[in-house]
Amino acid sequence: MRIKPFATKYPNFKYVASPDSFCSDMKDDYREFVKSGFFENADQEALYIYEIESGSRKHIGFVGLTDVGDYNNGKIKKHEETLSEKEQQQLQLFLRWQAVLKPVLLTFPPVNGLNEKLINLSSRLPLLFETYFQKDKQTHRIWAVTDTNDINEIIAMMRRDVDAAYIADGHHRTTTMALMNERLKEDHPEFDFSQLFCAYFASDQLDIRDYNRVVEGLQEISPARFMASLSQLFDIAPLEKPGKPEVKHDVVLFLQDDWYRLRWKKEVLDAYPDDRPSLDATLLNERVLRDILGIRDVRNDLRIVYVEGTKGLSGVRKAVHVNEHRVGFLLYPVSISDLMDTADAGDILPPKSTFFEPRLKSGLLIRPFRKS
Repeated sequence: MRIKPFATKYPNFKYVASPDSFCSDMKDDYREFVKSGFFENADQEALYIYEIESGSRKHIGFVGLTDVGDYNNGKIKKHEETLSEKEQQQLQLFLRWQAVLKPVLLTFPPVNGLNEKLINLSSRLPLLFETYFQKDKQTHRIWAVTDTNDINEIIAMMRRDVDAAYIADGHHRTTTMALMNERLKEDHPEFDFSQLFCAYFASDQLDIRDYNRVVEGLQEISPARFMASLSQLFDIAPLEKPGKPEVKHDVVLFLQDDWYRLRWKKEVLDAYPDDRPSLDATLLNERVLRDILGIRDVRNDLRIVYVEGTKGLSGVRKAVHVNEHRVGFLLYPVSISDLMDTADAGDILPPKSTFFEPRLKSGLLIRPFRKS
């Protein structure tokens, strides 16, 4: 990985009354925030240690720039399809801002000594800033690593042990930067489009949450007939109390205020190739949504509502109760190994398969395009 330090912009928190509102408004108001003096300019290049504390859990990684060529040559791997319309929207925003407001979140297998190095540096470096987000109940802390020896040591660890990194969040930001570097660098010689703005968090510093589905599919099939069809694919048992799946290949069904545990039958799982991860979302899309309910385009069909696992059982229940034709499916979270295996094979996950935590915030670190 070709990683390098950079000089960031970061908020002057004397002018920030509500970090939650400030970051949520960033997309629309960034240029006005800059004109109003809401940002400081770092006086030298650095890598930035980024720590997020949520409850008793601390997540630590670092932020830097990575050559766009590492995406083009496959060292930064994707697991989602991107849409050209969203890339166009992102490109227009980047040019308007003349910057990127949130780093792409990359993950990779843990590197021996890296987390310890970052923790050690954070214990002895001055804090660049700390801010608390009330909505998420999280504290975000940033330190600037400016010493050349420390920077080189972190980069050397990554170069030694990381053959590839995986996009956890920010597929469209990544593809848009690659597109801008290919097409716009001659039109804008004052800007540097050759670097991706990246936050590197090892896989043991991230948590993958479930992403659930609520489907409006019972207009033309009765609940009894639907359950009979499901029984051809699953071993079904009623749940005494609501709960999420506890293991891979278990699915929880919410239908007419009743909860059921669905376990894929062995013959269903055996029908899928051994050299590809058997993902519950893929099985559900193909064997239930397509074959039973006739939903073929899971990316665009408006009958599907995707519910982040962070919204809990109540989020699924609320979405199902919109009307009598809806049914809810709760899936076990995708494992990091399944995500990496899928990306390594050049495949993609079904839409809305992963929800990574913690989430980075827009506007805490900025990567300006203008060359110094």
